[in-house]
Amino acid sequence: MTVVVHLLGRPHIDRSGGPAYRFRSNKSWGALAYLLLSERPPTRAQLASMLFAEADDPARALRWSLAEIRRGLGDGGGVDGDPVRLRLPPGAVVDVRVVLGGHWPQALDVPGFGAELLEGKEFRGASGFGTWLLAAQRRIAAATESILHEAALSAMAAGRWDDAIDRAARVTAMNPLDENFQALLIRLYRLAGDPDAAARQLAACTGLLDRELGVAPGRAVQEAAAVVRRPVPAAHPSAAHPSAAHPSAAHPSAAHPPIVSLAPTGEPDAVRAAALLEAGSAAIAAGAIDAGVQALRTAVDAVDLAGSERMRAQVRLELGEALVHSVRGLDEEGLGLLWEVDGIGRRLGWRHGIAQAMAERGYVDFLRARYDRAEVALTGALELAEGSSALTARAAIYLAGVASDRADYPRAFDLVDLGLKHARIAGDARREAYAHCLLGRVHLLTGEFDDAAAMLEESRAMAERERWLAFLPWPQALRADVQLARGDVTGAHAMVRQAFARACQLGDPCWEGFAARGLALVAEAAGDTDGAFVMLADARRRADRMPDGYAWLDGYILTAQCDLGLRHRRPEAAGWIADLQALAARAGMNGFLADGFRYGAALGRTGDAAAAALFHHDDGAVGVAD
Repeated sequence: MTVVVHLLGRPHIDRSGGPAYRFRSNKSWGALAYLLLSERPPTRAQLASMLFAEADDPARALRWSLAEIRRGLGDGGGVDGDPVRLRLPPGAVVDVRVVLGGHWPQALDVPGFGAELLEGKEFRGASGFGTWLLAAQRRIAAATESILHEAALSAMAAGRWDDAIDRAARVTAMNPLDENFQALLIRLYRLAGDPDAAARQLAACTGLLDRELGVAPGRAVQEAAAVVRRPVPAAHPSAAHPSAAHPSAAHPSAAHPPIVSLAPTGEPDAVRAAALLEAGSAAIAAGAIDAGVQALRTAVDAVDLAGSERMRAQVRLELGEALVHSVRGLDEEGLGLLWEVDGIGRRLGWRHGIAQAMAERGYVDFLRARYDRAEVALTGALELAEGSSALTARAAIYLAGVASDRADYPRAFDLVDLGLKHARIAGDARREAYAHCLLGRVHLLTGEFDDAAAMLEESRAMAERERWLAFLPWPQALRADVQLARGDVTGAHAMVRQAFARACQLGDPCWEGFAARGLALVAEAAGDTDGAFVMLADARRRADRMPDGYAWLDGYILTAQCDLGLRHRRPEAAGWIADLQALAARAGMNGFLADGFRYGAALGRTGDAAAAALFHHDDGAVGVAD
């Protein structure tokens, strides 16, 4: 008998062997949802307080709801113990888990895909649960957007324009202020041969951004509107749906119609493409980014006439990585190319190419705080990277960044250790510098300042030896945070000024925002409170001026605004706290969400106070899990 738990939309349970038990209480559904999504089993007292605090006998009310859950799950399932542990029947499927952690074809097939968690259910007298539920609903809404976005990119890579446009339009309607979604939809209209629809979408996007944010569309939207439609290579019949038998085989791109080269083939085109690939890669390595990208774009056109599938994949991989790492604002174009690499690589059996493309897609998801999707891509990359220390180091260290952003520090340490081991084998000093910086940040956030200083100094020294100037402002700004936490305002000021100057010279929005935050905290420590708030606002503007910035940094700056806002009784604090809670809930930034609820509790919000107590009991972990 198969049991399927539906929590999206109107909750219900299906059983293949007959009718399922119907819950009589909304709070039984609430308890089931919490047990399925919480990272750690709650104690009975915790669960009773969250759902039944106003009952005459909270413990008895909880026992009744747990009995309902047992009847609902049927044979093979159970819920017992203290802490309360849920056991699903063998083979059971939970819709929300598929959306959060599955591949996009499976998620799109979920009957309640796009619906709200526990839709229409009310939970009276349970303010703490209501606060948790809102956070969970926000995260699932963000996961739904990410699934649609990924599905649209996948269809675009296969030349299935109608599917791609439908999915891109849906995700743009869900979050119209996301310029990456707007850019994708406009690009798709252009590629599909509908410039009028692209122009209408551009006009709508321009008007919306002006009305809501007072800004013009950024580079990603502008370049998408200028895309020229190229001939699309003919496609072979669609491959079968991905198998769930093995994680590497279950990757969604296996479901795409393959892309093949145009005929006729031509040796001159192949030679020209190879020369352009070499020249473009060399230019990017030398720092001539624009020239390198232009050469690689030309190489893409040339190689499509050359008939070499492997070279088509290689050129797209080089250009995709360049756009993701070296050109601000064009991650969306890079992602489209990386999805094409995935499809071609699977036809060729090019495991390492697929792994490399998956790792870079996971990196973009990591930056944008689409952590659930980053986990799927990076875990797949690790599985396919076997035998390559360079690829293993890359995927493991990116995954460590995901774990660190979500405040899962023990897992972050384990992944950094794995990444460092393989980076040393591969002789990848830059990857080592990045890993040491991640370790330094974790030590800083957990109050281990001596260890943080040591790791960040090692990161800085390695970056300087490698002449990796584009990276240096990050460990420098974090090192200044360490000194400030130690009470060394003068030392912190000197460090963060240098980091800010370097970031501005580079024109890097993330590092500018990071360092500007440090300058603000130094100013506050020196008694310039008003200046500190002005600098924090400037830090957020700098960090957010590109649509593909580092989302965790926005939360880092917001926590400083909230903390200082409460300390100095600023009226804007309530708005900053709301922003922090919304950002952290959507992304699953557990540490920041716990902070947000503590800040809300300080304002006297009952639900936030209950949630803050819940998370404190759980050692700071928020109850929304993978």
